[in-house]
Amino acid sequence: MSNILVTILCALLASAGFWGLVTKLVDKKSAKSKMILGLGYSTIRTTAMEYIKRGSITQSEYEDLYKYLYKPYKDMGGNGSAERLMREVDKLPIVPDTH
Repeated sequence: MSNILVTILCALLASAGFWGLVTKLVDKKSAKSKMILGLGYSTIRTTAMEYIKRGSITQSEYEDLYKYLYKPYKDMGGNGSAERLMREVDKLPIVPDTH
């Protein structure tokens, strides 16, 4: 019984179709990851530039930008562009929330 399982497993691993499927799944995931990183960076850039242009940021705005956008972007392997923007945001004075 175990010889049959080993034979089937070896045949599966040697199959071009199997490796084609694996490659396709990895490529799709890679494309999705790249899209998510791109959208994350675009949102970080737009939001950070808005705060920089305004010249201030509220505590809740900062926490949302950092926790929900920048941190996940960085954890996914995002580049240093967003990090440079966050350093500029970090220099902004924190003003009280108006809501």
